[in-house]
Amino acid sequence: MRKEEKTYESKELLQRFSPYFKNYKFVLFMDLFCAALTTLCELILPLIMRYITNEGISNLAALSVNTIVRLGILYLLLRIIECAAGYYMADMGHVMGASIETDMRRDAYCHLQKLSDTYYNNTKVGQIMGRITNDLFDVTEFAHHCPEEFFIAGIKIVVSFIILTKVNVGLTVIIFLILPLMFFVCMKLNFRMKSVFRKQRSHIGELNARIEDSLLGHKVVKAFANEDVEKAKFEVDNSKFLDIKRVSYRYMSQFQIGVKVFDGLMYLSVLVAGGVFMVKEMISPGDLVAYMLYVTTLIATIRRIIEFAEQFQRGMTGIERFLQIMDADIEIFDEPDAKEMENPKGNIVFENVEFEYPDDHNQVFHSLNLEIKAGEKVAIVGPSGGGKTTLCNLIPRFYDVTKGNIYIDGENIKKFTLKSLRQNIGMVQQDVYLFSGTIYENIAYGKQGATKEEVMAAAQQAGAHEFIEKLKDGYDTYVGERGVKLSGGQKQRISIARVFLKNPPMIILDEATSALDNESEFAVAKSLAKLSEGRTTLTIAHRLSSIKNSDRILVLTEEGIVEEGNHESLLELKGIYHHFYMTANALK
Repeated sequence: MRKEEKTYESKELLQRFSPYFKNYKFVLFMDLFCAALTTLCELILPLIMRYITNEGISNLAALSVNTIVRLGILYLLLRIIECAAGYYMADMGHVMGASIETDMRRDAYCHLQKLSDTYYNNTKVGQIMGRITNDLFDVTEFAHHCPEEFFIAGIKIVVSFIILTKVNVGLTVIIFLILPLMFFVCMKLNFRMKSVFRKQRSHIGELNARIEDSLLGHKVVKAFANEDVEKAKFEVDNSKFLDIKRVSYRYMSQFQIGVKVFDGLMYLSVLVAGGVFMVKEMISPGDLVAYMLYVTTLIATIRRIIEFAEQFQRGMTGIERFLQIMDADIEIFDEPDAKEMENPKGNIVFENVEFEYPDDHNQVFHSLNLEIKAGEKVAIVGPSGGGKTTLCNLIPRFYDVTKGNIYIDGENIKKFTLKSLRQNIGMVQQDVYLFSGTIYENIAYGKQGATKEEVMAAAQQAGAHEFIEKLKDGYDTYVGERGVKLSGGQKQRISIARVFLKNPPMIILDEATSALDNESEFAVAKSLAKLSEGRTTLTIAHRLSSIKNSDRILVLTEEGIVEEGNHESLLELKGIYHHFYMTANALK
């Protein structure tokens, strides 16, 4: 069963996110400095209007054209400064946000590389893709605007409060008593928005996973004429997403109406209370004009913060889903004293190995003991579910044993670095994965920095060179997503060429020919036989014809290794292997 994903308090999200600003401290400082400049420039206009209005009413003769021109020039300079600062904020501020997004995506990707098969068995690829792409898009705007918007709001509120208090204390108290109530209501609505945005993000990941699953399996869908079934499944998920969005828009509407109600309340307070104070000569007309302008600025600031709240919550949700990746446990890791594996011979020993899968605790092995000598060719057969593939996955540490130990050349495999351990093990699997790219790129994946001659030599050893040369673009042939443009046998030989290029001393062949036709199986079997020469080879096979020449054959069931020997000796036992062999012959 999949574990419930962790949720985070806003304080923790911000604490975990803030270190990403470390590499951009100067840009952040300049961004906030420019934000302060634009804010101060904006706050000076009401003072200019207050001066002109008061002078015009009380002493119009003293208000000369010269004075107005000077004030106009002052305001023009302020606007130039504001525009320059705003340009920096819009340019470098967004670049900073995009850089932080890039850093977070890099960290998430690197962490994903370290996670074990257990994580991928329980997490949909569509969800993972959504987290490191769409979710982090919102972080760009969040990283830029979050410190900027709150910094600007803080300056405007503090400076406005100081100036307005000097104008009229009573009216200022009325206005600033409304603000806390406004923030309280908005925070309540914000909490609802955060909850629904989290659901929205989670469900879009599920929707992506549904689409990916259906599109990748399009041949199966068409083969069973189940297009309508897939459409119905998609419609359910799509409609559910619409329902979630309906709720989110309802909360957003409540949010916006709440803002407008408080806007009107503040303007009404200034209009009524300010008008009464002016009639009673407690405030001058110029002061009331300045007051109204400052209140307009305050309302615009609060409205901007509230409008930013949606972006803020999207950003916080993106950070939360990012942290859920970063906090996924790394179950397979290098021990502190791990060393490089150098020139291994390939002697493999399982000593009292017990294993159960970490997620469902399904027990596979009980006190399994096995020794594979260096250079020996060992085959494993047995019923499905007996643990053949699991046994092979334990050697390169795709999973760690629950109890017991695995040794290579007398050294516990946990004493080797994962990279060096896996570099010395070559794997050819039934389900070949080719990366989207050319044949050349897929073979060269076996050895970084390989020359073209080495790639071609590996292809020749794998019996792939001949068919590659016959293709229109040869080694530059595009294989398509997951190698869909090639046949099963062609893909398998390319995967074998990849291992030839890697040239490891230990080979694991996991049902490498079971999905092939007879002609392809024969060609691939020849390549595999050549690949196995001089290497410790562990072969899992359902087709017993491919393992008759193995040095040793193991029969693995839920009880462990129940039969062991070469082909002839196991047939003489007339046990499980004999039954498999006779059944296979009967089906021919």
